[in-house]
Amino acid sequence: MIGQVVEVVESDRHLSLEYGNLVVSAGKVVIGRVGLDSIQAVIVNPHGATLSAGILAALSERGGAVVIAGKNFRPAAMVVPVEGHHAVAQRISAQVSASLPAQKQAWKQIVRSKITMQALVLEHYGVDAERLWVLESKVRSGDPENTEAQAARFYWPQLLGSKFRRDRDQPGLNSLLNYGYAVIRASTARAIAAAGLHPAIGIHHQGALDTMRLADDLMEPFRPLVDVRVRAIAESEISLDVTPRTKKMLVAILSTDVPTDAGTSPVSVALLRSSRSLAEYFLGVRSRLELPSVEYRDTMASLADAYV
Repeated sequence: MIGQVVEVVESDRHLSLEYGNLVVSAGKVVIGRVGLDSIQAVIVNPHGATLSAGILAALSERGGAVVIAGKNFRPAAMVVPVEGHHAVAQRISAQVSASLPAQKQAWKQIVRSKITMQALVLEHYGVDAERLWVLESKVRSGDPENTEAQAARFYWPQLLGSKFRRDRDQPGLNSLLNYGYAVIRASTARAIAAAGLHPAIGIHHQGALDTMRLADDLMEPFRPLVDVRVRAIAESEISLDVTPRTKKMLVAILSTDVPTDAGTSPVSVALLRSSRSLAEYFLGVRSRLELPSVEYRDTMASLADAYV
């Protein structure tokens, strides 16, 4: 089952636990209940909302993530489970002790997958993506040439116009991208915890203040799924602001069917499979991660429909 993403955007809301349910209240009035077992993530915008410690603990015990959104809908904080798998100690130990060459090889696979997805996005819109395919073939272990950045410099103007600049602090398209990425990031962090890994121990992202380094690593190939939906919104008559309607369109990405080694599955399940493959990679069980590939080509058409 695909978990629900619950978002609290109104002011003066309180989230609490009651008999296995997330309860949202306004003062003394209960305005909504959602079963905890059905929740994948909770996104809270900081406009006077409060959360009880009980609801945070209960969500974490069930593998749910809580995202606190900040400026322009960038995730400012996140609460994810520290446990979630029966073999968590063994897997985190393998994660921590992974050799540098192994980490670099994993990052190579992730970068190649991301560039592949960017190429598929551009081809869907009739853009010649040969430059990206050439870059993808040249990615080396650890990506020392920063091929990822080279690909981005070509990709963004082709996708969103020559005047577009990716700036997380800007409104409009950038805020839509921020929100979509926050949704993917929360789902990735949840999947990582469910796979018995620790989201703070990254293989490439090493920011001292980043407690979701592994989530930031593993979500990279899934970012272009958000890019397609944002382009679709931009081409429609829908507002470029982050509104309840555009949020719904971006959250719907998690339920979009994509190809996996086990057949067609929603993006949320694909993230879990990628996380599990990374755990097995750290344990030495496999050498290849399960990541988005050219098989995602047909997925772009469904994501390019803004009206969901």
